[in-house]
Amino acid sequence: MSTFGDVHVEVGEDFVALAEIRRPPNNFFDRALVASLAEAFECLDEDPACRAIVLASEGRHFCAGANFASREDAAGDESGRHLYDEAVRLFATRTPVVAAVQGAAIGGGLGLALMPDFRVAAPEARFSANFARLGFHHGFGLSVTLPRLVGQQAAAELLYTGKRIRGEEAHAVGLCDRLAPLERVRDEARALAAEIAGSAPLAVASIRATLRGGLAEEIRRATDREKAEQERLQRTADFREGTRAMAERRPPRFAGR
Repeated sequence: MSTFGDVHVEVGEDFVALAEIRRPPNNFFDRALVASLAEAFECLDEDPACRAIVLASEGRHFCAGANFASREDAAGDESGRHLYDEAVRLFATRTPVVAAVQGAAIGGGLGLALMPDFRVAAPEARFSANFARLGFHHGFGLSVTLPRLVGQQAAAELLYTGKRIRGEEAHAVGLCDRLAPLERVRDEARALAAEIAGSAPLAVASIRATLRGGLAEEIRRATDREKAEQERLQRTADFREGTRAMAERRPPRFAGR
């Protein structure tokens, strides 16, 4: 087993690596976590014993987004690197990834869940691009990844309303690829990863490059705009109201300013 910050990696004899985020129960993300994932995946790209990755999380939720109660290191560090710079690194990695999604994939956590090639989810899983309900712009490349999976209209509805959908509806609209009972989500994700790892690795790499070629650059362009809009809207009264309402567990009262 190798450790990259809060990401623990173990490569099995079936050419499948398990990359587990260990920030239970909510697995909130920040720049450091995304950088650790990027470093782990880049190392796995160079490991001939790894042909597919299962991305999983320890605890109740896959990733409940950013922790607004603690904003330290949420965006950047003293080097000037932003978490979206690390996200672009993650999207640029070459090994196929299957996410095992239990519990919540919310906000930026949804963005992280959409980086892999496939998602296996439990019926109890919850997906939400809740940014508009918080008063600011979505991020983590969702401008690219969400329409790719569910189409422009369904993506617009999810982004405009911030509504939450469960595993069954997520599967119906294409947000996840397979459903499995909660206790079997990881097993099913690993089974899919093992199917991929059983194919010719050079052929899989070539096919993936065709299907995802240029994706990292698309993500970079999208996150440049997403970041600028997030920074602008985070200075508004609506953003302050949205985050306050979330903390107080009440409907927000937006004023449009």
